Amino acid sequence: MADNNGVLARIRDKYTDLSPSARAIANYLQQFPLTIISDSTAEIAAKTNTSKATVSRLFRQLGYASHQDAKQDVVLQRDAGIPVKQTLTQHDYIAAELGNLQRTLESIPAEEINQIAAILAEAPRITLIGYRNSYPVALHCRQQLKQIRPNVRLLPQPGQSLSEDLMDLAEDEVIVVFGFRRRPRIFARMIDALPPERTILLTDPTGQVYQDRVGHTLVCQLGNQFAFDSYAAPMSLVSVLCNQAYTLLGDEGDHRVSTISQLYAQMGELDPE
Repeated sequence: MADNNGVLARIRDKYTDLSPSARAIANYLQQFPLTIISDSTAEIAAKTNTSKATVSRLFRQLGYASHQDAKQDVVLQRDAGIPVKQTLTQHDYIAAELGNLQRTLESIPAEEINQIAAILAEAPRITLIGYRNSYPVALHCRQQLKQIRPNVRLLPQPGQSLSEDLMDLAEDEVIVVFGFRRRPRIFARMIDALPPERTILLTDPTGQVYQDRVGHTLVCQLGNQFAFDSYAAPMSLVSVLCNQAYTLLGDEGDHRVSTISQLYAQMGELDPE
């Protein structure tokens, strides 16, 4: 099995030792690295005007036992959230995003959606926690919930540590953690510091390792078709949960929305349409 050096790093390290034909293949793989996954040895050879033997020899020069070994290395890197460049059409993007949304929402039973929405509607206090790329999703959730209910906060605050705020968690406080791949090192210790029965985790498939340490785990598909992860599915799931919570709040939620709208107008915070 390949180490963590990655195909592109190996190409850079070995480039001066490659033959002209191998360099042609290397140039192509540097431009379209995900073809290592999608194309066969014969297809790579055809696209680079070389031979299958030359392609196979290149992978061995890079330290892989075979093309399959290199393919597995790229898959592991992309599944870990490492960007891998490729060329896609608009149709590819649309199909991939729709697939991520469908797989995410269809995998979560309606009963669980309703249960968690009820928790978000009824909890006396809610704390949302998100680091790195998870932070904007947590921020979006806060913005939705603050429009329909009070006592919602977002952690960590910019430039601040987390321990002081965790120390002040109330016994009736619900914690929603957003933990998508490439999580910081503190993440596992933070999960262990939270009350599991009152913790909800929104994560990608790799975060299922924490499912026994929280009360609820909602898995979102980020896809591995693009260089960068897509957060369309997590954002959509937040919308589903908050919309359902709003419905459950009834008149209480309507009153808060109406009052906030009046304050918007009074403060002149929003552009008139």
